[in-house]
Amino acid sequence: MWLTAFPAAAQIGSERYSAMVVDARTGTVLIAANPDEQRYPASLTKMMTLYMLFEALREGRVQLNTPIRMSDEAASRPPSKLGLPPGATLTAEQAILALVTKSANDVASAVGEHLGGSEERFAQLMTLRARALGMSRTTFRNASGLPDPDNVTTARDMATLGLRLIHDFPDRYRYFSTMHFAWGRQMIRNHNRMLGDYDGADGIKTGYIRDSGFNIVTSAQRDGVRLVGVTMGGSSWVERDRHMGALLDQGFARLGVAARPPSALMAAAAATGAVGAARAATVSRRAATTRQVGPGQGSTAAAAARRAVSTPRRAATPTPPARQAMARPVVQRTRVVVPEQGSRSTTSLGARRSNSLPAPVRRSGATAAQR
Repeated sequence: MWLTAFPAAAQIGSERYSAMVVDARTGTVLIAANPDEQRYPASLTKMMTLYMLFEALREGRVQLNTPIRMSDEAASRPPSKLGLPPGATLTAEQAILALVTKSANDVASAVGEHLGGSEERFAQLMTLRARALGMSRTTFRNASGLPDPDNVTTARDMATLGLRLIHDFPDRYRYFSTMHFAWGRQMIRNHNRMLGDYDGADGIKTGYIRDSGFNIVTSAQRDGVRLVGVTMGGSSWVERDRHMGALLDQGFARLGVAARPPSALMAAAAATGAVGAARAATVSRRAATTRQVGPGQGSTAAAAARRAVSTPRRAATPTPPARQAMARPVVQRTRVVVPEQGSRSTTSLGARRSNSLPAPVRRSGATAAQR
């Protein structure tokens, strides 16, 4: 298949790049690159917002038809947004669908206010719940992932969250497979094009701000084997999706799952060589296959993954970048074929506060789109 000629390596471009692929049955890490380096999650944040909403549904604090009111503050969020006016309501189920498909920032804020009393308090609750799930290097400052220098996560933590969404809410996970969402006269298409472009993909979430690059968490199932993959720091959604497909193909191959014919998008990578050569980090083929993602596994798995990635397979393989201590993530202004443009964060990741419980969120002056 095309993967043989073009191994999974991407022109992700800078220190922003990290990735991980995990066997959902066992938590075994199949592939890892910079898995414990902190990154901006962008709209991957909404995975945690949805986790909190699913918990509220399970506990009976919210019903699918519960109205969620749009406040003035929530309605003021920049796109991507559903555009409800202040005072309008939507049901909890409509909120789920708006978050999964359109990645609506206004809806995320409204959900946070409904569940936490305020979005600031909800972000604190998100962080507490994330730590309880084993996401030790994640701090949330808002419900949407709009730019905040202290809203940070890692590829490992996002893989953990993806696994927990699948295992903890098997009856709700189906929402992440929604291809279209009818809202009034609009038919809103899911931003996650992997659903149609990668055989076996059934969720879960994309994310983008300028300082993060293009992120994605994807779950795919073939022949009874489910993988959860994370890619962070892509220079375009096309590159990100192609790279994610290559990583998942490698993961399935390692588990003995027969290769599938590539989709048109994935085949284009082979025809043009668009998967590219690694600049910042090369995914190691010797990642820690005996380590697991989950509570209690973080420090041991982190060390093993770092050793695997930092040891080149060939002399020509570049080593991954050093930990981002004080350097601002590099912003690449690559033109992409999407109907929106990311927001700019004005403070570097290296200037973040500690990962203790967050103080009230500082509002960014961002006015551009985010998803």
